[in-house]
Amino acid sequence: MLVLPEIPAFDEDAAGRVRRHQLTLTKPPGSLGRLEDLAAFYAGVRGQFPAPVPARAELFVFAADHGVATEGVSAYPAEVTAAMVGNFRRGGAAVNVLARQAGVEVTVVDVGVKGALAAAPPDDVSPGVRGPAFVDARVAPGTRNLRREPAMSPAEVDAAVEVGLAMAAAGAARGADLLVGGDMGIANTTAATALLCALGGEDPANVVGRGAGVDDEGLMRKIQVIRDALVLHGDAYFALDADAATSAYGALRTLGGLEIAALVGLMLGGAARRVPVIVDGFIAGAAALVACRLRPGVRAHLLLSHLSAERGARRLAALVGGPVPLLDLGMRLGEGTGATLAVPLVRAAVALQNQMATFAGAGVPDRA
Repeated sequence: MLVLPEIPAFDEDAAGRVRRHQLTLTKPPGSLGRLEDLAAFYAGVRGQFPAPVPARAELFVFAADHGVATEGVSAYPAEVTAAMVGNFRRGGAAVNVLARQAGVEVTVVDVGVKGALAAAPPDDVSPGVRGPAFVDARVAPGTRNLRREPAMSPAEVDAAVEVGLAMAAAGAARGADLLVGGDMGIANTTAATALLCALGGEDPANVVGRGAGVDDEGLMRKIQVIRDALVLHGDAYFALDADAATSAYGALRTLGGLEIAALVGLMLGGAARRVPVIVDGFIAGAAALVACRLRPGVRAHLLLSHLSAERGARRLAALVGGPVPLLDLGMRLGEGTGATLAVPLVRAAVALQNQMATFAGAGVPDRA
């Protein structure tokens, strides 16, 4: 039976001390905008003031296939999931490039890829570049078709969540100051949108997007697939006597994905250890919504990195609640790309907090 970790309270005292210290720094109050908020967020999650600048950031890219891909809801064939895992491991994906630029360690986790994976690449994917770590934690060869039957069994959900919990524990044990979650899975925008509709009461016609680029016919098919799934599985997540956690678990089991469940575990595991978790875009946002319904206290430990260009992203962010996403760059790739871009901003925010001179120390007159 899955046992979810307890989430420590956000340290309001540490965050408040950050706010008060910022009033003494050589700048007009609030002039650094959300960078000031990030510094308070980081101190509150870590539970300390001053908090050192985060040195080690770890990204976990969870990969899994989706049975609903057989319904023609994606512009790409299901085989792309396994192929992209190989690309991640060779260091050739977009998130690999961004992670190298940001100084983020990458681990690729097979939590449910259906196809066979290629042989491991060499340790050095190119001169001077070390390849990502790889973890084989495959729970099942993908989910079942959510339009026809529940996507996962309770045992599969629990095992996938536990993969994420284990990755959070491993990252924290290595000294990670920030955890980042990424995803790869053909048709996973269908699963994520179904979760949004189930837990947010949305009509699929209002929030279903094109994912990796389906045409108009594919978009209409995707809407209908989600509608059918919501009708089929409604009893699992919508019952008058069900609490929020029960509904979220039921929705995840019937409509979600193995990589989404692993992301839920990563978020819960990071929060339990006072390590901030940076949430990526639409897929990770759906995982964050589930995690917050399972353990509401986790929200204060999560940073929404960017607003995905996926159609339902704004509504999803509103359902997760709290501060709005940090960036809006029109991105919709997944992989952890947007979340990786946020890592340098968190570091910069904490460095400003720690290293700026005060009015008194610099001999600069404060306000008249």
